[in-house]
Amino acid sequence: MDDEVTGVDEGRALPERTAGERPLGEQAPILPLTENEENAGNAETHTSADYTLSARTRARIADGVPANTRRAYARQWAAFTAWCAEHGRVSLPATAHTLAEYTAGLCDAGQAPASVEQAIAAVRTMHRLAGHPASPATESARLVLRAHKRQRAEDGGRGQREAPPITIDALRAMVSACDLDTPIGRRDRLLLVLGLALMGRRSELVALMREDVREVADGLEVTIRTSKTDKDSAGETIAIPRGSHPLTDPVAAWRDWLQLLDRAGHTEGRLLRRVNRHGTIGPSLGAGAVNVIVRDLAVRAGVPAAERVTAHSLRAGGATVAYAAGVPVAVIAKHGRWAPASPVVLRYIRAVDRWRDNAMRNVGL
Repeated sequence: MDDEVTGVDEGRALPERTAGERPLGEQAPILPLTENEENAGNAETHTSADYTLSARTRARIADGVPANTRRAYARQWAAFTAWCAEHGRVSLPATAHTLAEYTAGLCDAGQAPASVEQAIAAVRTMHRLAGHPASPATESARLVLRAHKRQRAEDGGRGQREAPPITIDALRAMVSACDLDTPIGRRDRLLLVLGLALMGRRSELVALMREDVREVADGLEVTIRTSKTDKDSAGETIAIPRGSHPLTDPVAAWRDWLQLLDRAGHTEGRLLRRVNRHGTIGPSLGAGAVNVIVRDLAVRAGVPAAERVTAHSLRAGGATVAYAAGVPVAVIAKHGRWAPASPVVLRYIRAVDRWRDNAMRNVGL
């Protein structure tokens, strides 16, 4: 997130309006990539053509941001601008006062801290795109959010709920719940095994093409064409070793599903596909369906906390079991396509360490 607050005086007041600053109602909004006062002196050399973007260019700029992020930020920005209009405030450029007040309103409405964090990030991102990289200041808004988190904790609430990681035993139980004599069962088995072995995001899983997976002497090589942390879509090939158990061997799961795809004539295109109740293999599987499939199998297999299991449980489970097996953190982060210093990976590690390196383990209680 932008502008993390450290060592701030919590009693500090919001800054006063600077001299010469126009009242809120008089400030004209500045739109992204349009001529503004900074360029006014260049009128003799720049024309409107210099500030014009074609529809194709605008579309490509928009496509440069992941679709899920675009949708989330668009929703948050629409809510912020509507709130500003209702309260007589300018949304762009907004003041630190406005962002702090808006944040307080979200907290008063009982929104989860993660949602409030996203709202702040969306406002900052829209300002940066509009040519205001340092606006609005987020210090006061984040202090409001910090107080909200503390109050939730004192009231018995918890932080962001995390999907429980799937262990190897849980994975085998879930695969055992699949009917491997049916196309649905074979597809679901591959989805589960690849999800954990790749430490895959559901967006990565549903985007896999047949040609992205190939068998080699030591197992499978899977090409991830783009991912959340691969913003330039350079792509990366992940090696998945052969398994030691017939139910969860990635190579066996891939071969079994490929046989069905070949019989159905799907010799190219998406790897993971929809299957109707008659066993007919159809178009590509949607990301939303992955959550449904994983949770349903967790419930059928009697996995603990099954109602909280999501597709992310496979990704978390892959990191957790790898660390428990002694794999270095840096190797886990690279395999799972996390940023090297990702706090998410560290959370999975701490979950293992709290038991492996427990202070009370051998005290004789």
